[in-house]
Amino acid sequence: MILLFAVVVSGAIARILPVNIPTPLVQIAFGAIIGLAANLRVELEPELFLLVFLPPLLFIDGWRIPKDELLKDVPVVVELALGLVLTTVIGVGFFIDWLIPAMPLAVAFALAAVISPTDPIAVSAIAARVPIPRRMMHILEGEALLNDATGLVCLRFATAAALTGTFSLAEAAASFAWLAVAGIAIGVTVTLAITRAKAWVSRRFGEDIGSQVLVSLLIPFAAYLMAEHSGASGVLAVVAAGVTMTFAELSRQALPATRMRRNSVWDTIQFALNGIIFVLLGEQLPGILARAHETVKLTNHDNPWWLALYVLVIVAVLAGLRFLWVFLSFRLTVLRRGVDDSPLRSPDWRVFAAMSLAGARGVITLAGVLTLPLALSDGTPFPARDLAIALAAGVIIVSLIAASIGLPLVLRGLAMPPEPSKQGEENRARVAAARAAIRAVDSAQHDLSRDRDDADVYAEAATRIMDLYRERIRVRVDGEPELAVIQQNEAIDRVLRLAAIRAEREEVFRMQRARAIGSETGRKLTRELDLLEGRLRT
Repeated sequence: MILLFAVVVSGAIARILPVNIPTPLVQIAFGAIIGLAANLRVELEPELFLLVFLPPLLFIDGWRIPKDELLKDVPVVVELALGLVLTTVIGVGFFIDWLIPAMPLAVAFALAAVISPTDPIAVSAIAARVPIPRRMMHILEGEALLNDATGLVCLRFATAAALTGTFSLAEAAASFAWLAVAGIAIGVTVTLAITRAKAWVSRRFGEDIGSQVLVSLLIPFAAYLMAEHSGASGVLAVVAAGVTMTFAELSRQALPATRMRRNSVWDTIQFALNGIIFVLLGEQLPGILARAHETVKLTNHDNPWWLALYVLVIVAVLAGLRFLWVFLSFRLTVLRRGVDDSPLRSPDWRVFAAMSLAGARGVITLAGVLTLPLALSDGTPFPARDLAIALAAGVIIVSLIAASIGLPLVLRGLAMPPEPSKQGEENRARVAAARAAIRAVDSAQHDLSRDRDDADVYAEAATRIMDLYRERIRVRVDGEPELAVIQQNEAIDRVLRLAAIRAEREEVFRMQRARAIGSETGRKLTRELDLLEGRLRT
């Protein structure tokens, strides 16, 4: 309850603050205050922590990520999510082993694996006040979705090497292939099976909104647990399940009320889990700092400021490697296509710098490092676990601070080519939908008025409705000047209708307070007005 309270209060503080401080940093600070004031210590088993937090977060990211934008830049996304992560794990792993000889090589690789995935949540919080070009944001989201899986799979191998003391590249490659293929297959199969069964039950016996929402919450856990018990990657299974959910929903549609309530529930869960993880990081900071004198002794130093120096050096290496990789990736992939409408066709160095700074670490890094085992197979403490947690926490905080300070400076005044307009696509969809509606109204009118004496009433009603749709088609097909005037009129109409809806709602509340209407009637009218307002604000 304290953690949830901290998430709510820190979110409000982040919105109130006049300066551009991303919400994750506020949540970390608030968690540190709680850790100091209440001496709160939340101890979670590593596997339990992984099970509780990762499946729903990765599932909703895979579900909601724009698929067409992801496919358009899939070569860049794969290069960043797979190539950069593997390069980071190997290169930074050896660098950490050289920098801190007391840390075993397998643990250094595990640390490199957990600090390789980026976090789009933190970047989105910064982008709310410093707009990031849309295509750049889509690339970052796609990268973060896939590099989470790559980084955590590498963490799995590194942890196994630390526990057993052995590592085989051939066995790791074969195991990686099995983890990836089987994990993806299980995620897709579980999602399709559950959604088809759910659709069959809904068709035969009706749809219960509460159970539909609950089923969507259980899918990521089912995919994760089934993959883990099969020896596959639960992380990849969850990501595949989320992506599959988008396409499964297209053929087996839920009721509108189910979609609205489900979106609200998932928004709340995503906000709460992301916030709790950052608050947990802040709550762990006092303990990390209290153990700093003991932790730094593992590096053969006595001054705890050496930890800060290690963090800064590691962040600098990560940023430099990412800048070089982004530069080469864009030059070899995006710019070689020769796509005329590409907004990144001739980028200057600030575009590459922005992409590098946007690679802030966050939720997955913390979740991954906290899953390091507490002890080896023989019962001895896991080597350098506290040091790895301290360094990972420092990398998260420094990368977030660097992104919150550096991104506004780099993006300020950056002249980016205009993003391709979606207006034409939207107009085509509206025209097609309106024509389908006209056909449906005409068919329904004939069916309803057949063999009835008042058939003229149905015909008049159908004519009125079809005229509205024909007007929409005429507006979308005709020239741009008339469309601009219509859109301006629609904007004015929207403002006036919102004012009217607010007045209606206030009157309904006044009548409830005066006991002029019952609470059931008040709830019904309020819900109708809320849905109307939500539609106008979309």
